[in-house]
Amino acid sequence: MKNLQIPSDASRLPVTLPSLAEKKRLGEPLVMVTAYDYPSARAAEAAGVDLVLVGDSGAMTVLGYDSTVPVTLDELLVLAKAVRRGLRNPFLVGDLPFGSYEVSDEQAVQTAFRFVKEAGCDAVKLEGGGPVSVARARAIAQAGISVMGHVGLTPQTSTALGGYKAQGRSAQGAMKVAQEALALQEAGCFSIVFEAIPSALSKEVMPHMQIPVIGIGAGPATDGQVLVFHDLLGIREGLGARFVKRYANLQEEMDAGVAAYAADVRSRVYPQPEHGYSIDEAELEAFRKAFAR
Repeated sequence: MKNLQIPSDASRLPVTLPSLAEKKRLGEPLVMVTAYDYPSARAAEAAGVDLVLVGDSGAMTVLGYDSTVPVTLDELLVLAKAVRRGLRNPFLVGDLPFGSYEVSDEQAVQTAFRFVKEAGCDAVKLEGGGPVSVARARAIAQAGISVMGHVGLTPQTSTALGGYKAQGRSAQGAMKVAQEALALQEAGCFSIVFEAIPSALSKEVMPHMQIPVIGIGAGPATDGQVLVFHDLLGIREGLGARFVKRYANLQEEMDAGVAAYAADVRSRVYPQPEHGYSIDEAELEAFRKAFAR
């Protein structure tokens, strides 16, 4: 892997809403990655990314669920608190889990407050651009909390969308994505995620977006990109979605490392003398005499 020049913490300023807007104005690509614990947060910090999302994808990547649906608000708050402790500069966004914001504006605002007050998030994210999601986004924004939208493939409601597949591939579907994005923008979202939509559709919609748009499987026309931490580093089985580019294969290295450790223990190769601690011979002899009584 090439040696990359990563700016030190001291040379960077915390990312803010104005700085995100300024980067969009200047055409500087925004980098976003998910994180779910202190080590992944430190990796994001060291890389100098702009935004970190405590995604409900943590349900699958670190909690072992089959989908994002079962994860609870309390579970995500635990992950978000750990990530917060590992970050200094990136803008931190917490994902509102399924069932924590849909019932009412009051529920949505209360959930958003918990991410900000308890976990120290700078903003929250919710999925969908239908009337309910737009109303919730507006309510959260009016309560003084920054909110990020999410259109296209929305994993929390993937069953209703026909599964995990690209959206907006028909004229009608493309219109739905575009209208939802504009509705979320009008509702006060500071940014929107475009997930798994045709690159050409993103290119058509982007001139109408006044706020930063982060793409994931949405082509190069968006203002930035996001990938799941475990996908880009290969901490998973299988290849993942089509839009994933793998930058490492850490799962293979972890498996091999643990297997090598297990083999050393079983063959008594580990531990060696250099892995232990010494005691003065006189002290040991004194212990022997006392222990033998």
